[in-house]
Amino acid sequence: MNQKKKLLIIGFVWPEPNSSAAGGRMMQLISIFKQNGFEITFASAAQDSDFMVDLFEFGVIKKSIELNSSSFDNFISELNPDVVLFDRFMIEEQFGWRVIEQCPAAIRILDTEDLHCLRTARQKAFKENRKFEIMDLLSEEVAKREIASVLRCDLSLIISEFEMSILKDVFKINEELLFYLPFLVEKMIEEDLLELPLFEDRKNFVFIGNFLHEPNWNTVQYLKESIWPFLKKDFPEAVLEVYGAYPSQKVLQLHQPKNGFFIKGRAEDANEVVKNARVVLAPIRFGAGLKGKLLEAMQCGTPSVTTSIGSESMHADLPWNGFIENDPQEFAKKAISLYQDENLWKKSQKNGVSIINKCYQKDNYSTKLIDLVNELLINSENHRLHNFMGNLLQHHAYKSTMYMSKWIEAKNKN
Repeated sequence: MNQKKKLLIIGFVWPEPNSSAAGGRMMQLISIFKQNGFEITFASAAQDSDFMVDLFEFGVIKKSIELNSSSFDNFISELNPDVVLFDRFMIEEQFGWRVIEQCPAAIRILDTEDLHCLRTARQKAFKENRKFEIMDLLSEEVAKREIASVLRCDLSLIISEFEMSILKDVFKINEELLFYLPFLVEKMIEEDLLELPLFEDRKNFVFIGNFLHEPNWNTVQYLKESIWPFLKKDFPEAVLEVYGAYPSQKVLQLHQPKNGFFIKGRAEDANEVVKNARVVLAPIRFGAGLKGKLLEAMQCGTPSVTTSIGSESMHADLPWNGFIENDPQEFAKKAISLYQDENLWKKSQKNGVSIINKCYQKDNYSTKLIDLVNELLINSENHRLHNFMGNLLQHHAYKSTMYMSKWIEAKNKN
C-alpha cells in the first residue's frame, strides 16, 4: 500500500473563509490536495481567532508554530513533508530557509494570493494622485522581496492572468515556475438561478469586504463621498448596506441611516446577504488579484457594478454581469438602471453564469495542478538545476534571513 504524501501548509493566518477571499482560496487549495490523497498539516504562528475554520472538521492537522525559533526545525524535520506550501511571500521569507535546511527534498510552493507588489505600487500611485505605470513595479521595494521569493520556490500559484503577464513580461520569470490558478467553483446552469431569490424578492444595494484590506476601506469611502450623493439624488429611496469583517472606528463613522447608508459590520452569512441584495456595488480604485466578492455575486445571481480594476482578469472576453464604470456619476446611473430594469438585471445575471463556467471551473485546473506537483516530486533535481537565479538567491538571500532570525532567537533567550 502506497504511503500518503504529506503536505505542510504554513499560513500567514488561520483560514477564515467567511471573512475574506484569501480564506476561501486557502480552503479551495486544501480541498484539492485532500481529494488527491494528501495528508495535510496546517501550521501558523498567528493567534487563534473566533472566526477561523475548524481544520479538524476538514481532516487537517492544526499546528501552532513560533517565529524565529529552532522549535520549527524540530517540528518539520519530524514531519518530513513531501510538499510545503507557503501562504504569501512573507511566510516563505520567514520559514523557507528552515525548510531547505531540514527537508531539502520537499517541493516548495508559493501561493501569492495576489501580487503584493502590484497592490502596493497601485496604492502608492493612487495616494500620489497619479496614474499607475507598469514601470512603477521595478522600483517597488516589495517587488524585490516578492520576486525573489517566487524565484526561490519550485512553483508559484498565480491568481490572475494580468499578474501572470507581469511576471513573465516585466520580471522575465520562467513560465515553468508559474501556475495560473484562479478561484475554483462548481459549474452553474441557468436553472440554478431559479432557486435563488427573484428580482422582486430582493432589495437594496450591497458592498461586502474585509476591512483589514486597505482597498476595501477606500472603496467604501469613495462610495460614500463620491458615488452615493449622485445615486441618492436620482433615486432618493436607495439603500446601501455595507458588510465586512473587522470594521474600524473610521468605517463605523460612515453609518448614516437617514441617508440610506448603513454600516452593518461582519455578515453572519455573506452568501445570504449577497443573495438577498439586488445589486452589488464595488467601485474599487486600487488592488490586485481577483475579487472574491464579485465572483460570489455571480454565484448568488446578483449583478454588480464595478471598475476596470475590480473586473481585471475576471471575465475573459465575456460581457460583465452588470457594468464596468470608472466615472462616479456614470457609475451611479448604471447602478440605478441595473436596480430598476428587470430585463437588464436578468440578462446580467445570466452573464455571470457564463463567466463562472468559462473562467472558474475547478475541474479545468485541479487535476493539472496535482499532475504538476507529482511531476515535480519526481523531477525536482532537474527542475531546480534549470532555475539558476533561484539557486543564486537561495545561496545569498537566505544567509542574511537566516542570520537575522538566529540573532532574534538568541536575543529572545537572553
